[in-house]
Amino acid sequence: MNIALVGPGKVAHLHAKATLQIPNAKLVAIYGRTPEKTEAFAQEYNIRAYTDVAEMVTQEQVDITIICTPHPAHREPTVAALEAGSHVLVEKPLAATLEDCDAMLEAAQRAGRVLSVVSQRRFYTPCQRIRQAIDEGKIGKPVLGTVHTLSWRDEAYYRSDPWRGSWQGEGGGVLVNQAPHQLDLLLWFMGEAEEVYGIWRNLNHPYIEVDDTAVAVVKFKNGGIGNIVVSNSQKPGIYGRVHVHGENGASVGVKTDGGAMFIAGMLPILDPPVNDLWTVPGEENLLDGWIEDDSAAFRNIDASTHYFVQQIAEFCDAIRENRPPLVTGQDGRRVVELFTAIYESTRTNAVVRM
Repeated sequence: MNIALVGPGKVAHLHAKATLQIPNAKLVAIYGRTPEKTEAFAQEYNIRAYTDVAEMVTQEQVDITIICTPHPAHREPTVAALEAGSHVLVEKPLAATLEDCDAMLEAAQRAGRVLSVVSQRRFYTPCQRIRQAIDEGKIGKPVLGTVHTLSWRDEAYYRSDPWRGSWQGEGGGVLVNQAPHQLDLLLWFMGEAEEVYGIWRNLNHPYIEVDDTAVAVVKFKNGGIGNIVVSNSQKPGIYGRVHVHGENGASVGVKTDGGAMFIAGMLPILDPPVNDLWTVPGEENLLDGWIEDDSAAFRNIDASTHYFVQQIAEFCDAIRENRPPLVTGQDGRRVVELFTAIYESTRTNAVVRM
């Protein structure tokens, strides 16, 4: 499949390197608004540079376009690529607003093309293990889910790109940029949210205008409840965790991130994702072995690109097999709906019904 990128920024390099590792996939082009930067990217990967998305898709017969622009700039190139005939994979989050999400989903439906969003942590072995345990009924109905992501971003991070740290450029703060991975996992494990009460604050980043911390209580459609605590205010960073507790009393969990948080194009993934909680009856003694196996496997991969390879390859397979990908566009919309509800709840100081 011919794959093209939109936006020659930091994360685009990871998608380019991942695509080069996928059999039967070929990186063919890059679109960018800055000609010099786009041409330099194209030369690095020996592909063609374009200044028009539709022209790129048509001229290069692009099968999949991967959107790597800042969050508020996802809608326009996504719709253009879909209308030109390409399937589209969008870097998280799907968009900064529900209005943009809906325009993108409607464009995909009109064009008869597949829209997906990057959520590569679903491909972590410990996360797959949790999903399988839920599917097999090992914890009963999931009734309590928690997200705790306590990380750090310094001033140099926010100054590294002009769009970071502003409502207009980034669309939000920790809820929009860092938390979508864990929010997606929470929804993947617990199901759709029904009601949200949330609060966001900027605790110790006076040089940005968006949230660096947010807390929320969630009621899920299955009757379960949840708690979300996400923050970029803990120096030097502690961990990211998602835990799920079942109605039969069994609990499962994953530490998706250690203290050294991954920053695309700036810092690598240093800590292996591992299951850090597992009380499924008869499986309590498996945890130490899983941690050892997953840690050993982690040491033999380039974690910065490995999970991108898995998601892009799975997206290619889904298109070939005419089936939905593991992560759908609607999944991406649910994450945007969740963080949008937290912002709205803070504004109104009221519960928001989804």
